[in-house]
Amino acid sequence: MNHQFFELMQASRTTHEVALVNSCNEKSEAFGLALTKEQARELVTSHHISLAKHQRVEFGHSILKPLIFAFCDSPYVDRDDYLDTLKRLQDIFYEYKSECGEALTDAELLTFMREQFDQTCHGDMDYLESTCLERFARKIRNGYQGFHDTEGHGEYEDIDEDGHWDKAAYYEALARLFE
Repeated sequence: MNHQFFELMQASRTTHEVALVNSCNEKSEAFGLALTKEQARELVTSHHISLAKHQRVEFGHSILKPLIFAFCDSPYVDRDDYLDTLKRLQDIFYEYKSECGEALTDAELLTFMREQFDQTCHGDMDYLESTCLERFARKIRNGYQGFHDTEGHGEYEDIDEDGHWDKAAYYEALARLFE
């Protein structure tokens, strides 16, 4: 009897989450991105797998809606791989939520992720995961808490070890060549 009750609760939660993900289309469609009902169901299934993989439990609201809203207007999210991008981003989110020892709020982590995704990684999720977030998590594990003051904004400059290409500096140098 308990097993049947759990399955019924899980099915109800899944239905609710799929409806929630589908409701995000109202905002994401303005950026040319939308999920079908089948894709929404696949994302929710992936969400449950990601939670289990990272040994996480969510109470209350799912991270899917804030994740979708955080990334739907990124110039690096493409309609053709929108579902795969969301699946990967949620997995990265949970990995680093755990890596940071719960020090970050969901909003702080999403802010940092989005800022790095666009400005530092230029859409490269491997670099986001293995470099930007790894460095940020290491800094947090070593006691850093300044991200609370910034809400996750502008945090990468202090931990950037690579000195990334600066588009503005490039164009300035290029202009000087043709003077």
